[in-house]
Amino acid sequence: MRILVTGNMGYIGPTVVKKLRASYAEATIIGLDIGYFAHCLTTENIFPECYVNTQYFCDVREISKNMLQGVDTIVHLAAISNDPMGNRFEKITLDVNYRASIELAKMAKEVGVANFIFASSCSMYGSAEDTPRKEQSPLNPLTAYAKSKVFTERDLCHLADGKFKVTCLRFATACGMSDRLRLDLVLNDFVAGAVASKKVTVLSDGTPWRPLIHIEDMARAIDWASKRDIKSGGEFLAVNVGSDRWNYQVQDLAEAVADTVPGVDVSINKNAQPDKRSYRVDFSLFKSLAADHQPQKDLGTTIRELKEGLEKMKFDDYEFRNSKFMRLKVLMDLRNNGLLNETLNWTHNLLVKKGPYS
Repeated sequence: MRILVTGNMGYIGPTVVKKLRASYAEATIIGLDIGYFAHCLTTENIFPECYVNTQYFCDVREISKNMLQGVDTIVHLAAISNDPMGNRFEKITLDVNYRASIELAKMAKEVGVANFIFASSCSMYGSAEDTPRKEQSPLNPLTAYAKSKVFTERDLCHLADGKFKVTCLRFATACGMSDRLRLDLVLNDFVAGAVASKKVTVLSDGTPWRPLIHIEDMARAIDWASKRDIKSGGEFLAVNVGSDRWNYQVQDLAEAVADTVPGVDVSINKNAQPDKRSYRVDFSLFKSLAADHQPQKDLGTTIRELKEGLEKMKFDDYEFRNSKFMRLKVLMDLRNNGLLNETLNWTHNLLVKKGPYS
């Protein structure tokens, strides 16, 4: 079996690859990543890419059919991965997240890939505070990132058939410790503030709803999708992935961190402009389809793991919102240093000159 994982060098990728390696010990696992965040390592464990057989350093906008030959399953994680980056690079977000995803799927189908797993997002529900959103609920994407997921799902639906199974996993907001930690995610941000300064600063008024999921549970869902029979959900499946127990208001997340990390003060900006991105999600379909792959992490355990992981790193950065743990900050530093051009491609400055061993 050959499995290609795009975006394997991001926040979620290392955990996904480890899970797939555990499930498919003899499989050939191929990583493909442009490498923006390769240097953002946060653990002392082995280099995460040691779990793959082959690593391509490649932009998803430039994948060739040759890279897909013999591949059975594609796990497509690669994306401009949050709202701040999407707002700053809106056109590129649609190029990478939407157009490149569809081109990849078309090539995959042409060369005989049987299974395409797309990391989608519950953010496509946008503003929905009345009732928990089901898969058939109206979509209300408010950002470039969310729109890219809606567009990609729409076009993937037309590609799916009996020989090309497509699973769109609409993930809740990710959280949890990773080999490449991100702190531009709500729970991770709160725990970082608690560890570094004994303060949790809520930039909104605390009322928006967010469904959350631990990255290990995301990997568990991807493992299920890699095994999913076409009788379970059909040729094309879009499913909310998370747990009903993990629908929280932002202020409740802040208080949960304060309850777990001693001596923490919580500051909520009651005068903040309302955050329209507020939604609860119904995960009953995923529970019925994937009974053996349900989320296992709870909120308290996740907070403790983040706390312990940050403490192990001796994390004490009061200004972490302006650090390498923020994905937009990393991209802007690469741009400002002339390493990425205006389309977020690596510049000629990175070309390796031929040396005596070439």
